Amino acid sequence: MNTDSPVVLISGCSTGIGRALAMEFAARNWWVFATARKPAAINDLKARNVETAALDVTDEKSITVCVNSVIAKTGRIDILVNNAGLLLIGPLVELETSELRHQFETNVIGMAALIRAVAPYMIGRRSGKIVNISSVSGVLPTPFAGAYCSTKAAVTAFSDSLRMELAPFGITVVTVQPGGIKSNLSGNADKELARFQKTPYGPIQNFIVARANASQENATPAAVFAKELIDKLERKKTPRFIRLGKDSTLLPFIARFPRAFIDALLSKKFGLDRLRKYNK
Repeated sequence: MNTDSPVVLISGCSTGIGRALAMEFAARNWWVFATARKPAAINDLKARNVETAALDVTDEKSITVCVNSVIAKTGRIDILVNNAGLLLIGPLVELETSELRHQFETNVIGMAALIRAVAPYMIGRRSGKIVNISSVSGVLPTPFAGAYCSTKAAVTAFSDSLRMELAPFGITVVTVQPGGIKSNLSGNADKELARFQKTPYGPIQNFIVARANASQENATPAAVFAKELIDKLERKKTPRFIRLGKDSTLLPFIARFPRAFIDALLSKKFGLDRLRKYNK
């Protein structure tokens, strides 16, 4: 491997965006460190300039071991991509506290922990880019995805503050808000949704399932997303805020409308207006 090649560390590479980014960075001759909670899922990504490693962002020891290993081999990390995340679906009042904790631990706290491990090396070199994968779902929260939407809103707010705090050290923080991107995220969220049939939301169970899969309808291929994103990240003057993919501009546009209009629109789309009829 050419040790002069720029180095990128990516979390959550088993499927979707993370996998596509690892492949595209590799095609552009970056030194890629692709990671996943289960490294066996990314063994096929190994190549001349792609190394794979275990990384569970909810485990501080796993983070330390991974980052130390990259630094030992390369001496630096030019770009950190915080992509690891999960999608929790269900009515908020029906979700277990443990589920909510895991959602925030993975999508927000884990991201912060990984940044904390990498930042000292970037500060030392007075350069680097931290790319946080948020979502347009954090701009337009929807029924039955409130937990996920909340974490993505938190990622955006966290990134805004972090960008200002790290700028004096020559570090760029980029917030990415994808729209619908082809991945297995929704497929994993679709599991165990039948449990809500026995709740007050049972009559509109099909709408809960539909929300789990909404982002995959005519979704942008992950490879297309990866190419467009890296094109922007490789610019000398990198945008601080990037939206790409299906509905990535439409949903934030809708979010500008009066709240009463948005509530009515989304309540109808996700069946909550029908639920009112059932409860009369």
